[in-house]
Amino acid sequence: MIYLDNAATTKPYNECLKQANIVNTEEYFNPSALYQKGIDATKIIKTAKNNILRRLGAINHEVIFTSCGSESDNQAVFCAVNRGVFVTDKGEHSAIHKSFLELKNRGRQIEFIDLNKDGSVNTDKLFDFCLNNEVSFVSIIHVNNETGAINDVNYIAEKIKSINKNIVFHVDGVQAYGKLDYKISDNVDLYSISAHKINALKGTGVLIKKKNLHLNPLIFGGGQENGLRSGTENVFGIKVFDLASEIHYGKLKENYEHVSELKRLLIEKLDKELFYIISTDNGSPYILSVSAVCVRGEVVMHTLENFGIIVGNGSACSSKNRYSRIIEACGYDKKILDGVIRISFSAENTVEEIEFTADKLNSVVKRLKGIMK
Repeated sequence: MIYLDNAATTKPYNECLKQANIVNTEEYFNPSALYQKGIDATKIIKTAKNNILRRLGAINHEVIFTSCGSESDNQAVFCAVNRGVFVTDKGEHSAIHKSFLELKNRGRQIEFIDLNKDGSVNTDKLFDFCLNNEVSFVSIIHVNNETGAINDVNYIAEKIKSINKNIVFHVDGVQAYGKLDYKISDNVDLYSISAHKINALKGTGVLIKKKNLHLNPLIFGGGQENGLRSGTENVFGIKVFDLASEIHYGKLKENYEHVSELKRLLIEKLDKELFYIISTDNGSPYILSVSAVCVRGEVVMHTLENFGIIVGNGSACSSKNRYSRIIEACGYDKKILDGVIRISFSAENTVEEIEFTADKLNSVVKRLKGIMK
């Protein structure tokens, strides 16, 4: 199988699972317990938190472990601010987009800022809106999960804070952590990440917050995570995440260059008479969105499965919709929207896999267009 839907989820590293299994066999104790074994489990969590902050160069932040990126996004949206205008852009993951729609249902004023053609936020419109409205919360995605467009979130955060230092600034960094060489700015108040996007396990997420930022809990109970996220911590998932992070950050530049070559190769090999390239060269190399113009992307996706090739047709969280909300917000017409395919790479993909995929994409779409004539 050639797996090219890594933006949806990744295969866990076997070596990380094996190393972390000591948690399940010997260190399975509740971290809230006051006896020594419970204290030892707490040390595993504390070490993982310190490592995350070190990798992101975050001195004035702290880590809250959650169940996933969506939970982290939800806590940021619903628990940091309870007044004023909430602002995001039209290219956000559904965890933010639908949270904002729920804010509207609750009577809050929200605003969705337009996108540029590549899926990045239109910063001129964002800053102009913040200048002329009583904005209290802004959430901007770091890497667009469908186009791969990179928002310069540190720059955006700095500008937002210069407009109003009290605006809470959140970043969905799920597609950036472990893939981009990035250090979190002090102007970023909240930053969400997810374990299963970097070869760790589903069920573990992180919300990074500024130490001096007041944040309410989303989940109540036993008061774990300093009272900010109740529920017994997933120590095994946290340990696997820490180990997988260590691998990714140890090869950050090497992996980036390798995946960049794979993306470049696939673009080069695709027949430009059959495909429109949506993603740009200056986006994340890990995500490539293209359109098989005038052919249903879903049909192409399922046909490729017959050759053992797995790709996506947009965000896995919005796969039931015919058109991608995000690609549509970029301004594309229905001919492009209907044929969208998202190819997302990992460092484990090979040149041979990409060449085979390009060949099958070309032949499949050419045949489907012939059938349609």
